Amino acid sequence: MAPSVFPPQRRPNIIAKDETFDTADATYVHVPLSSAWSPQHHKDTVFNDSFSTSADSDRDRLVTIGRQQGGWYLFKSCHGEWQDGINLTTLLQVWAFDDTAGGCLVQVSFGINSATAMAACHHQRTDEQMRRVTVPEIYKGTIRMLWLPLTHKDSEITCSDDIGRLRTHGPEQRYLSPTTGLCRQLKVQAVTPSGKYEVAIKDNTSEACKVAIWLLTHSPVRGQNFFKWIGKFFWFALKLFWPIIWFLVELYFSSSNSGEDEDTSYNTGYYRPYLRQFQGQLWAARSRTEHSSRHKEEPGTNTRTHTCYPRVLMIRGSNRNEWVRCVDRDTIIHTQYIAISYRAAAFYSRDLHEKKEKAQFTDDVRAAVIGQQFDAYWLDLECLGETESEQNLDVYCMSDVYRRAETTLIMLGEADSGEKECWRSWGGRVWTFPEALLSSRLCYKFRDREEVKPLSLFQLANLAYTNSEDEQAIVNAYGNGKDPLERLERLALLKQAIWRRDMDGFPTLSGPPLPPKSNVVGGGSVTGGGYKPHKAERVYALMGFFEHRIQPNHDEDELQGLARLSMANDNDRITERMVSMFPSTSTPGASRRWYADNDIYDANLWDILPEIQVAGVTENGALVLDGCRAAAIRWKDFPDVAYANTYSLTRTVVGSVPYFSWLSIIIGSAIVWIKISRAGGIVFIVFGFVLLLLSPVLLLYGKSGRIVTAQPWLIGVKGVIDRETVEGHLYGGTIAHFPKILHLPTVYFTPSGSPFSTPEQLARRRGSDKQYEDAKEQEKNGPGHMYTLVDTYSSTMYYFRAERPPTVCIFAGREGGLGRFILCSENCKENELHKEVVLRMPTEISQRMELCGWVALG
Repeated sequence: MAPSVFPPQRRPNIIAKDETFDTADATYVHVPLSSAWSPQHHKDTVFNDSFSTSADSDRDRLVTIGRQQGGWYLFKSCHGEWQDGINLTTLLQVWAFDDTAGGCLVQVSFGINSATAMAACHHQRTDEQMRRVTVPEIYKGTIRMLWLPLTHKDSEITCSDDIGRLRTHGPEQRYLSPTTGLCRQLKVQAVTPSGKYEVAIKDNTSEACKVAIWLLTHSPVRGQNFFKWIGKFFWFALKLFWPIIWFLVELYFSSSNSGEDEDTSYNTGYYRPYLRQFQGQLWAARSRTEHSSRHKEEPGTNTRTHTCYPRVLMIRGSNRNEWVRCVDRDTIIHTQYIAISYRAAAFYSRDLHEKKEKAQFTDDVRAAVIGQQFDAYWLDLECLGETESEQNLDVYCMSDVYRRAETTLIMLGEADSGEKECWRSWGGRVWTFPEALLSSRLCYKFRDREEVKPLSLFQLANLAYTNSEDEQAIVNAYGNGKDPLERLERLALLKQAIWRRDMDGFPTLSGPPLPPKSNVVGGGSVTGGGYKPHKAERVYALMGFFEHRIQPNHDEDELQGLARLSMANDNDRITERMVSMFPSTSTPGASRRWYADNDIYDANLWDILPEIQVAGVTENGALVLDGCRAAAIRWKDFPDVAYANTYSLTRTVVGSVPYFSWLSIIIGSAIVWIKISRAGGIVFIVFGFVLLLLSPVLLLYGKSGRIVTAQPWLIGVKGVIDRETVEGHLYGGTIAHFPKILHLPTVYFTPSGSPFSTPEQLARRRGSDKQYEDAKEQEKNGPGHMYTLVDTYSSTMYYFRAERPPTVCIFAGREGGLGRFILCSENCKENELHKEVVLRMPTEISQRMELCGWVALG
């Protein structure tokens, strides 16, 4: 049977290691396993009945573990028992909570003489990193699997507060307090708390109101409730007496806050601000007056933006039998040439025959060029520069090479192997798409055929892009001429088309591309023999369609390159629009980037009107945003929300009456005590007690009425919480219990603001109550966790899924009549925010958010 291991409630306090050594992959630690570490001695690990806790071992065992990002995971193992010639396989799931979250899945297979343990360690739900551990011998006995988490010095994080003071803390999730400006541990209220950083849901509303509700909703007639009801009533009476003490001591009285809450309830009219600002240096800045560390790495770069001729051409010599590599400017600008477009994998490979195959391919190209009555051609295999600066310049001007060419010759593989496959292979390469679109004329030739045929863009769409609507739409637009009003749509489609294309050895991606692999075949990008592919190859292929280009850089990745390209062409504001989008399908961690290739709300780039500006890019690839309106999200509890309701003299008088009950009792007692009038004193006392008995109803009625304005708060809860529970934690909790008597506000579901929104199909626009049931059902499935966000200013609830609780809300743009608000978690170590989800909220709430300084969105 497969034993199960449950999450431990506390961590072991024993550290044992006797040797460490480094390898190329990780640092490994050897730990001896002794009988002192059996489960019956160590209660932090819980096993079920099928798991033996015996410690009858005749020797210690060694096991190897790997150091993972953010902490150490040590696995000790193990004795396996060979039973009746059957290999006993045990699957254990161990959750090693050492402040960095995540978990470790350990699978152990036992053989006769050997055992192999494979540990797949998840760090904060990112991609698995595999470690293999070999246990050389197996002794007959009992099975034991134990774990020991260690905290390493590398897990300590140094960050700064809002004024730049450095502080050191653990790797747990943190947030910047909007009241103190200090970096604090994040405590999250949850429907079902688990772990030391989650707490039960609570509120800070008026205790007197909550007790009054309980008194009115519970009958004292039943015997089991009588004494409890009496006790609650006395507590309620004392809460009414408390303001009198404050009045006598401070000559101040506030009926909205009875003094029992630590936080003063007041209405500033604004959400709690986000105080942290980006304090680092920019790797690439939009403004030339700003310091950019990237410039130090690019000395002497050529900054020209466009060229009308190639830097190098292959020209047929005077004897007509040789081809010369020409770099003379005057000769090149007066020479007509053919540009060659191809995919290297169809003509040569990286093996012993590479040199011979390249020579044969070059001969085929030259023969085709001569057949078209040309004496010059441009082929990246021969015309790319040898130095890095020359290669960067060639990539920079690649689009002009094909624009300037008289025609572009598409070289395809062997037709006998399948013409469709040849076109599909050629059309799937990154650079072939812009090469074809930017060319004035096209022709093509198969490797095993001599004939060169002309080709139009429309024919190309039917041959190479039959399965893609985006590519066909772009080809149709270029073939018919483009309306300037559709410029952004064209660029967005181009980006999507190029991003889907692959380089030889690259996977085809629909989301943000991965960095290039080291074993890229030359035809994947531009294919010079000594050419080193750029990480941002797709960005450089795209930039040929922009008015302003960027200098290629081997050190930047595609996110940095795309941000620089967008900053250079500010009219399009592509990155600013992407910030407001959230991908509909993404792997864990990828959705937290600023990049988005699609949107969960089915919006396009041109549908979004950005309200921010990208000031630059950090070395980590984070965008530095300016002009953000931001607000802090409260997670520890429901605050005491200050509010103002419609004025009513009746409610004002009735709401004040309960506080005079004690005053009447005190006056009556004084009259009786000083023997002025015993009957009069008794009347005052009786009148006071009558008021005291009626006080629950009178107090709640006095606090009723339509809410005119409320203090803006963004309140988060982990889990799916129903609307009635939220209403019970706001404004004293009177809404849910007395809707007919007390006209207090209610909380509404958003009709279209979150991925779980469902609108009502009625005359009035509002969200459906089915959202709660749908969210509860979805809570069991999918990555990350379900959360609830409550906005008190618009009285709206949102359900969403995220990997971590977001602590900051940023207004980034508008779309479809609503604002785009990014919910982000904080990474104080890198001084960055990470996108968790994007919500569509009323635009007017952005005016209740304060402008903040630069923020880095990583």
